[in-house]
Amino acid sequence: MATLGPYSKKHKVTVVGSGNWGSAIAKIVAENTRERSNLFEPEVQMWVFEEETIIPKTSKHWDPSSKFSTQPHKLTTLINHFHENVKYLPDIALPTNLIANPSLEDAVSNASILVFNLPHQFIGGLCDQMKGHILPYARGVSCIKGVAVGADDVQLFSESIGEKLGIYCGALSGANIANEVAQEKFSETTIAYDPPPMDSRNPSRNPTPKGPTPESSQLDLTAINEHKDTRGKTSRVRLIVPPPDLAPIDHATFRTLFHRPYFHVQVVSDVAGVSLSGALKNIVALAAGFVAGLGWGDNAKAAVMRVGLLEMVKFGQTFFSESVSAKTFTEESAGVADLITSCSGGRNYRCAKKSVERNISIEEVEREELNGQMLQGVSTAREVYGFLRKRGLEREFPLLVATYRKCNFLDHAFLSEGG
Repeated sequence: MATLGPYSKKHKVTVVGSGNWGSAIAKIVAENTRERSNLFEPEVQMWVFEEETIIPKTSKHWDPSSKFSTQPHKLTTLINHFHENVKYLPDIALPTNLIANPSLEDAVSNASILVFNLPHQFIGGLCDQMKGHILPYARGVSCIKGVAVGADDVQLFSESIGEKLGIYCGALSGANIANEVAQEKFSETTIAYDPPPMDSRNPSRNPTPKGPTPESSQLDLTAINEHKDTRGKTSRVRLIVPPPDLAPIDHATFRTLFHRPYFHVQVVSDVAGVSLSGALKNIVALAAGFVAGLGWGDNAKAAVMRVGLLEMVKFGQTFFSESVSAKTFTEESAGVADLITSCSGGRNYRCAKKSVERNISIEEVEREELNGQMLQGVSTAREVYGFLRKRGLEREFPLLVATYRKCNFLDHAFLSEGG
């Protein structure tokens, strides 16, 4: 493996979040920091929302004579003792250099790379807590799938994090079922990261050969604190340049941090495309589930997936024309591969199929199957429909709109309207 070059300082990495997917990603990161100690501090902090739990009888760690099995203990204590997240990722050994930390402020302190992996509804509050405790030149990557869609705008979670913290943040998404990744079953993912211009190295740090040099090559990009957002506009965030004694935080660094023999990483610059794929594929998965529940067969489901993929591309190119690439949807794990996985057995697909087979509403399936949690596809379908309707674009996205209407057709109030 090629080296990224010698630097006097190493990147400290913190994972913000410790659920099922958060712990799986933290496992990958800690494995790589331990192996690449020339580039990263081996120890990885993982922020854990503290709660008390007890070792279940189904766990290999259960011992009736042990206090851990008979008395509740803090989850961080159990993770650090057994090197396993016994509640959210049981039976998966975590690297010993992964440290569970209940203090968000302490966990993110001095971290130059922040990995966000938590439910999207907690982004705002946690970012507020982190302010003043992170390095001003830190960079991040969000593993939070989806986008926030309002009537007036579509907001990427990565950009929400960036604006809240005053940093640049990319996105990671793909056909990644957390348990399979944790079990080291082969999978791929896509990291979208568009390095800001000021992260390019000053030519003076890497001298060019003597002789005539175009004036443009002497431009000190590190003096620029502006960067473009995914719509091609100047971002409101004014970034701080990372110090020259740290390796650049770029595609190579992120691939080194996340790539494993069982978890292959492709790095692109299309943050909007990767983020939109993670949101819109859930709507298409609902449509595929409805078709399966109606008994229309695999040919019909394939047609739904094809049309859905085209509408995903069209949505991205319509509203993020400055940065979205169709190839992100059609060639990357974050696009077509995640769509296939979601339409084959994801919970949006399963619940939509069950709602038709049992002739009950999506809301009723959510209550029975998800303990009241809302399917991401249902909320995204509603938000996307409102966004399109305000612009009079319903006819341009027939599958996305039909899926929203089908979700509501199963609601008695909607049935009375004639659907």
